[in-house]
Amino acid sequence: MKIVQGLYYSEDHEWVKVEDGKAKIGITDYAQHQMGDIVYVELPDEDDELEAGESFGVIESVKAASDSFAPVSGTVTAVNEDIEDDYAVLNAQPYENWIVEVELSDLAELDKLMDAEKYEAFTSEEA
Repeated sequence: MKIVQGLYYSEDHEWVKVEDGKAKIGITDYAQHQMGDIVYVELPDEDDELEAGESFGVIESVKAASDSFAPVSGTVTAVNEDIEDDYAVLNAQPYENWIVEVELSDLAELDKLMDAEKYEAFTSEEA
């Protein structure tokens, strides 16, 4: 399982990459592995308000459908429509393919997320 340094991680297996007050959010390698082949992703709309801990979409795989939970609060500034053309990229390259980008409304929420080392320990306990 691949875990990338320099990202934030949630207990719901989303990653967050912060640049210039914006956060790109995607699913982790652990999540895509547990889900199996992804066949559909429900994306929010631009300008939607996300609240940390609340569902912002659904990811469907051959095994199940799972809600995606916002690891941070903010306003959606972009959705990655490229994944709609090929959902399999989330399986093949989960860290290179983000789902949404948000303008962060509370930087302090990042302190509640895990770094790579803590996330690795977290996933090893779940396995």
